[in-house]
Amino acid sequence: MRWQALDGALGLRAGSPADERSPGNLPLMKILVVDDHALIREALHGVLKKLTRDAVILEASNCAQTMEAVASHPDISLILLDLNLPDRDGFSMLAELREHNPAVSVVVLSATQDRANVMKALDLGAMGYIPKSARNEVMLSALQLVFAGGIYIPPEVLAREHLSQTAPRASGVGRAIVSPTDLGLTDRQLDVLALMMQGKNNKSVCRMLNLAEPTVKNHVTAILKALKVTNRTEAVIAVNELGWKLPATPKL
Repeated sequence: MRWQALDGALGLRAGSPADERSPGNLPLMKILVVDDHALIREALHGVLKKLTRDAVILEASNCAQTMEAVASHPDISLILLDLNLPDRDGFSMLAELREHNPAVSVVVLSATQDRANVMKALDLGAMGYIPKSARNEVMLSALQLVFAGGIYIPPEVLAREHLSQTAPRASGVGRAIVSPTDLGLTDRQLDVLALMMQGKNNKSVCRMLNLAEPTVKNHVTAILKALKVTNRTEAVIAVNELGWKLPATPKL
């Protein structure tokens, strides 16, 4: 059974609200696909069903429908957001979603992947940026990374020439291995960095590590300086480029 709202593009694709439970009586994962092209929304169903077979997949074709879906389903886990929407700028939509729904992971799905757009989306709190041209396998891996607490960045954006010159990975002849210790990062700073990689803001880091906010700010400043970057997004890119494996669960 389906329900429809507005012009019909907003719909529930995996049962009625009363059926939104798995066979084990656990709440099903809800995923909202936001794109003004019906064929794109339909194509994503196969990928999302591979991600989680029992997912409840919602659809919206514009920003107004997106906000209605989020209000009607506060337990949405993931939003796939196209930036090119007919009724509003996608970046402002992203900013509002992250401000009012910080627990929901938002991943941008866009036809463009230029560095400026990727950086802006990540700065606004997106947990990933997937080009529409990506193969289904790449898209699936990217979403799995996001659900594991990571941030997906297109490989093309990770190619940062100035970073590879100042803090290169061990991927070629004559390149030194650079570790967190080499850059002077402490264990506690690595804990903070691990949470930054998960998209956590300073207040969340304070709460999770039981630290005062000035202490966290000092750690963040030290991390950015060590990585030779100016903001959190560049720090995420730098860590991905360096290939560091950070602790999944920071120690208290």
